[in-house]
Amino acid sequence: MRELDDPRVGRVLAALLAMQRQSWEQGVTGHALLDLGLDQQAVLLADAAVTRQHPDGRLGDVSGEDGAVNGAACGEALRHGVRAHPEERWSAALDRQLDWLLTRAPRAGDGTLFHLLGNRQVWADTVYMVVPLLALCGHPGPAAAQVDGHRRRLYDERSGLYAARWDEDRARLDHPQHWGTGNGWVVAGIARALRLRPDWPAGRREELAGHARTVLDACLTHRRPDRLFHDVLDDSGSFVEANVAQMLAYAALTGVADGWLPAAYRDVGRDLLAAATRQVDRHGLVRPVSGAPDFTRPGTSPEAQAFHLLAYAALRRAG
Repeated sequence: MRELDDPRVGRVLAALLAMQRQSWEQGVTGHALLDLGLDQQAVLLADAAVTRQHPDGRLGDVSGEDGAVNGAACGEALRHGVRAHPEERWSAALDRQLDWLLTRAPRAGDGTLFHLLGNRQVWADTVYMVVPLLALCGHPGPAAAQVDGHRRRLYDERSGLYAARWDEDRARLDHPQHWGTGNGWVVAGIARALRLRPDWPAGRREELAGHARTVLDACLTHRRPDRLFHDVLDDSGSFVEANVAQMLAYAALTGVADGWLPAAYRDVGRDLLAAATRQVDRHGLVRPVSGAPDFTRPGTSPEAQAFHLLAYAALRRAG
């Protein structure tokens, strides 16, 4: 494939595929494969997620996960499989995942989804996990409503940034820090949803694009001289982290390619991706990033590997 002519990109992909992956990591890996044009590999990945689908509909449940929404990230590759090679097993699995999101997953009174099964918390991560899939599968209204619900709880108008977690029972932020990756999930999730569904209800596409740009711009004010970010964007005492740069590069370059960001953001995206590229080691690992499995310290992660590839593919689209 033309996109894999760069040996570095091949190393990053090989390292990603060698990693153990949870449901959302399987999902974002599928997104990277699709964006690189590796459709057949993406379909095989989706089939594995179907094999491990929970009876309630959550895809890719590898170990009794407590995530309520993470498996939905596998749905895009699965839908591609359904369209390219129709199989009843796949279409039924996608229907179960969508039914879970739309009607049965735990949620607040206004419909905003909780991230975990065991508590009533709203997480920024959920925006990426569910909004693109809902939009792609013909549910732009519910997709936009999820952005609205998360924005009401997590968005800080003064800083332009998202907090990480909200506790619905206590009606307050549980994790008020402006976690870089959490903001990346929001901006990248909106960017992907806008890419996957060009036709939105009147005014919603512009509104979503405007909000994504506002958050992206707020994040960019916290770039370090090396063009990377701190794990908590506005806390210079937190560790330096490379994946936020990749997530924001993906969003900026996708916005340029799809016409909802000015062309000047192409240079921003290039600059961010170049900074992250300098963090790729000889094994193809992007480091340091907010590290799996607990994301509390520097390390490596499948999501960081995948976002390097997503940003690279977005750069090819943006020109």
